[in-house]
Amino acid sequence: MTASSRDFHFTVRIYYADTDAGGVVYHGKYLELADRARTEALREAGRPHQALMAEHGCLFMVRRVDVEYLRPARLDDMLTITTTFFDQTAATVAARHSVLRADGGLCVRMRAELVCVRQSTGKPARIPPRWRIAAADAAPET
Repeated sequence: MTASSRDFHFTVRIYYADTDAGGVVYHGKYLELADRARTEALREAGRPHQALMAEHGCLFMVRRVDVEYLRPARLDDMLTITTTFFDQTAATVAARHSVLRADGGLCVRMRAELVCVRQSTGKPARIPPRWRIAAADAAPET
């Protein structure tokens, strides 16, 4: 995957609480980091989750995640999570995440599929236009 100007970059330092007993980032922590990166990408695009809930009574839930662990990140590493939104339907959007160390080493590749649901029922809902644009704005050009 090549980077584009539509990619969002989120940088984080790894703390002791993020690691296992061996000082390696715990595998589940990458899911949390990807979630933070997606949230910040939407916030930077002017489409925060709080507004989606307040204005439309909707939220995004993770439906599916595919993760490929390539090399470990460790205590005190600086990681950059690159997020790109793509592949929308009426109620879903997918995001690609790459987690890189400061030395350029690719630690994790991830694909997450999100579904827009009504807060009141948990049932799928159409993604409101403002949030569809957010994903379209961030989608790689073809």
